[in-house]
Order: sequence, then structure tokens, then C-alpha cells
Amino acid sequence: MKINYTFLFFIIFAWPLYYLYQHQLGAISFLVLAIFFMLKAMKELKMLKKEKKPDDNKSKQEKIKQNSR
Repeated sequence: MKINYTFLFFIIFAWPLYYLYQHQLGAISFLVLAIFFMLKAMKELKMLKKEKKPDDNKSKQEKIKQNSR
């Protein structure tokens, strides 16, 4: 998720989360933020795994080529 979308999310949801916090319901706002950051982290990890996989395939192909010589 781009940084701009993250800031937009916080700007839109800042008032409702603050409202819940003021009415002694801070656990709900904490849960919403925790879920948001968990989803964001999972998305980032998925992107990192995609980037890492092609490198593994190339190194395996190079090893096979070296062994076949």
C-alpha cells in the first residue's frame, strides 16, 4: 500500500477512532489499528516473497548448468 493511501486512511478514520477512545472504548480502536497494520505487514511480506523467488530459481539453474559441464 502506498504511503499516500496510509495517510488517507488515518485522516479518514482519525476522528471515529478518537471518539471511541474518548468514550472509554479505546480497545476497539486499538483492535482496528492492529488489524490494519497486520494486513499491511502481510501484504509487504507477500511482495518480498515474490521478489525473492525468481532469484532462487536463477541460482538453481546456474548450479545445474555448472554441474552439467
